Amino acid sequence: MITAAILAGLAILFAMFAGFWTDLLWYQSVDYTRVFTTQLFTRIGLFAVFAVLMAVAVGFNIWLAHRMRPPLSGMSPEQQNLDRYRMSIAPYKKWVLIAVSVLVGLVAGGSAAGQWRTWLTWVNGTSFGVTDAQFGRDVSFFAFDLPFYRFLLGIGFALVVVSLIAAAVTHYLYGGIKASSPGNRITGGATGHLSVLLGLFVSLKAVAYWFDRYGLALKSSDFRNADGWTGLRYVDANAYLPAKTILTIIAIICAVLFFATLWRRMWQLPVIGLGLMVLSAILIGGVYPALVQQFQVRPNQQAVETPYIEKHLAATKEAYGIDNAEKESFGRQEAAAVTDENRQELRNSVSEAASIRLVDPNVISPAFQQLQQIRGYYQFASTLDVDRYPSADGQGDQDTVIGVREINIERLPDRNWINDHFRYTHGFGVVAAKGDEILGNGTPSFTEKELPPVGDLGEYEPRIYFGEATNHWSIVGGPQPELDYIRGDSGTDEEAADEAADGDAAEGDAAEGEEPAESEEPAEEAPASSSEEQDYSYTGEGGVGLNNYFRRAAYALTMGEPQILYSGAIGEGSKILYKRTPQERVEAVAPWLSLDGDPYPAVVDGRVLWIVDAYTTSNGYPYSSRTVLDQATETALTDAQRQVLAQQNQINYMRNSVKATVDAYSGEVVLYEWEEDEPVLQTWKKAFPGTVTPKDEISDELLAHLRYPQDLFNVQRDLLQRYHVDSASLFFAGGERWVVPQMPGESAGTVVPSYYLSIRMPDQDQRSFSLTTTFNPRDRETLAAYMAVEADARSDDYGRMRILTLPNNTTTPGPQQVQSRWNAEPDIAQQINLLTRGDSQVDYGNLLTIPLGEDDLLYVEPLYVRGAGANYPRMQMVLASYGDELAFEPTLGEALDVLFGVTESGDEVESTPPPDPDDPDAGQDEGDTDGSESPAELAADLSDAIEEAEQAFAEGDWAGFGEAQDRIKELSRQLDEALRPEGSDEDSGDSGDTPSDE
Repeated sequence: MITAAILAGLAILFAMFAGFWTDLLWYQSVDYTRVFTTQLFTRIGLFAVFAVLMAVAVGFNIWLAHRMRPPLSGMSPEQQNLDRYRMSIAPYKKWVLIAVSVLVGLVAGGSAAGQWRTWLTWVNGTSFGVTDAQFGRDVSFFAFDLPFYRFLLGIGFALVVVSLIAAAVTHYLYGGIKASSPGNRITGGATGHLSVLLGLFVSLKAVAYWFDRYGLALKSSDFRNADGWTGLRYVDANAYLPAKTILTIIAIICAVLFFATLWRRMWQLPVIGLGLMVLSAILIGGVYPALVQQFQVRPNQQAVETPYIEKHLAATKEAYGIDNAEKESFGRQEAAAVTDENRQELRNSVSEAASIRLVDPNVISPAFQQLQQIRGYYQFASTLDVDRYPSADGQGDQDTVIGVREINIERLPDRNWINDHFRYTHGFGVVAAKGDEILGNGTPSFTEKELPPVGDLGEYEPRIYFGEATNHWSIVGGPQPELDYIRGDSGTDEEAADEAADGDAAEGDAAEGEEPAESEEPAEEAPASSSEEQDYSYTGEGGVGLNNYFRRAAYALTMGEPQILYSGAIGEGSKILYKRTPQERVEAVAPWLSLDGDPYPAVVDGRVLWIVDAYTTSNGYPYSSRTVLDQATETALTDAQRQVLAQQNQINYMRNSVKATVDAYSGEVVLYEWEEDEPVLQTWKKAFPGTVTPKDEISDELLAHLRYPQDLFNVQRDLLQRYHVDSASLFFAGGERWVVPQMPGESAGTVVPSYYLSIRMPDQDQRSFSLTTTFNPRDRETLAAYMAVEADARSDDYGRMRILTLPNNTTTPGPQQVQSRWNAEPDIAQQINLLTRGDSQVDYGNLLTIPLGEDDLLYVEPLYVRGAGANYPRMQMVLASYGDELAFEPTLGEALDVLFGVTESGDEVESTPPPDPDDPDAGQDEGDTDGSESPAELAADLSDAIEEAEQAFAEGDWAGFGEAQDRIKELSRQLDEALRPEGSDEDSGDSGDTPSDE
């Protein structure tokens, strides 16, 4: 029995210890042990200090109250009832004292341990070099010092209140306080004891009143046209501020009166003083400010509030990095128009204005999945990423849409212990496509593809052990081999690469307008004659070794999987991989950072790296507007995977001070310093020395892929809706307020995302990689402004924010109005409706707004169709708008030609009349004998045939009706074939899927 009890106790202790030990092992595996130990020792230190302080204070007051008990308790019924309790407690007084003291100490210590961030920022606080506008104190006082002082005040109040309650109960239990007995209700000793505790409480209240003065600089309040207003207003500076000072003095006097009862054992004066303090708090702290607001502020609010609005504007812009946003007028007084004089210039300027990205990363993921998934257990993110890579022709960088082929064990053909955790452990390779190019069949033009990967990105380590969707744990490197990939038995890897290169050449021809021959099938859709499994064993530095049974037992408990303890698949060299998403790993090694919701992959120096933008934030910047981080960063694309990871959700200061990378193979985490003089970052660097790598160690190849972060930009544009003005009067009036446009076709409150795009802003010589957005005037759908920020980290202008404001006296259409015009145009609407007949589905791509020249805007939107038999979108048409001109054509070049009435080479574009249904050669080009037409032309012919059938039916022309029906059937078949993906088999019922694993 004793042995069993000891073993059970050891098992319980080991279970409690397992979580702590596995955490330590994980931090050791990523070489950030210092982060773990610093947090641990800080928590332990705070817990110990404040637990001991609270326990000693409460225990001392209980002991003192017991020591001051009267020698005789009296003969009243009340005291006789209490005698029973005193007698029952008497044998255990010591243990009761210890138990109560320990209990309150544990509660206080646990609360204090949670304030480790507050302690570390106070100890290591760094000056901002900026003083607040009211008190002249450095911002670091409000950001780092004031929170710690408030924490100490909270602990002090708790200590005094708990001690007061404990002392009062003890005095009552032992007769020092009598509730109903005749004579004196409280002894002199109890009076002195309790008065000192009350004096300490009032003294702390005086200190709290004094710090409340500084708290006014961080005070949030409702104000005209300023959600999240922070800082002093007129009534705060002229009523609340002097009131807090007066209340501080009154509280000090009241505390002195309480302490004086040690010599004069009378309650009259301190009670009178306490009553005066409460009355003063009501009159001076409540009634007086209300009178000032009513009779001084409201009659002349704009004039009296102007100085405080100016302080608020300046602080908000500085705190969020929007103080240097450049505003310039853009657009004409009259509406943009295409004339004979400017059509050629406009047409030629498009290619210089932007690299128009037709591949929408928010729509095209199913095409990546269908064409490049290869095996059913791989997956791509639902929203892909936009990056830059050198173009194959050496003409600089090109916008590239990129995705990672990650493992998805939920889709394994056979789920079991070995497959889930040992066999299918990693994804394989990245897939990339040109952002501004679509092949003739509507699919992306891949620059990196296949498995194993081939393409323009060169050689790199393709195995993806750490990724956005890799949220399960795996055991690698041991006796159980992993599945690397499966390849078809069609020759060597070199031959497979040659075949893929041939496929690229064929796709390149298609991109130039030459349709591939019918016999040519995409390489990824050709079934292999047989398949061969390639095994692999992990050799990276990541993971925690399972080299003994103690570790295996600890992880069996932590992971809730007993088989870890006894499985024969674990042996020499086995490692366990967990915390495998980029955000998880960065959050663990840098718990003081808020993380961007969109980590993105990049091939850098032969490795796949996840790049995570990280932010230092604060809620203590005086006068700066407060922002709710998850709300400000929410767009139409935000989901559970793309949500900002905030250490504090309500902030009023934000900087992108760290660029973090996570190696997709080894899991190595590197934190690169980005804003070198940022004070919050410097504070945390002091707290966790050696965790942040200097900025100058960022390699040139990595620098080429760093970009301006999207979540920071979304916060900034959210604020610029209100804070783009420089005038206090305009801010007060609120008439110039902007709003981010709603996503066309989405529910209310769903705003358009910001877009990465290579554009040329006015006065720029060439295009630059930028992050862009648009603004509407409040309650209108016209365009108010266009904003772009330089997003290329290599540029000297990185972070330069430019806002192009449209004239107020014109009605430049905004994105929603342009979308509505396209949908309302009869010819366009008819063709779109025809494209959605049957099982086809239309997906609209990103609606891009592009500055054209010095004063014009061009709108372009790709339109994707999921044809019958296809389960992924293919781009079939392009919508374009300039001024009053609209175009709806199969390619971007054709849309621009129609829009401006001239080709880039100078040839005029003539409108083609609709084909004559009675002409058998209608719709065929000269030399085109197979009658092939584009989907749009077929849709137009189908519409004409339907009208003919309806007219023949109305006239009773049954012969004509039958001929029209035959023509409708044939045109429907041709349109279905035109929209069907290449290589799909209509009769087999195949829906375009790649060959199954079986």
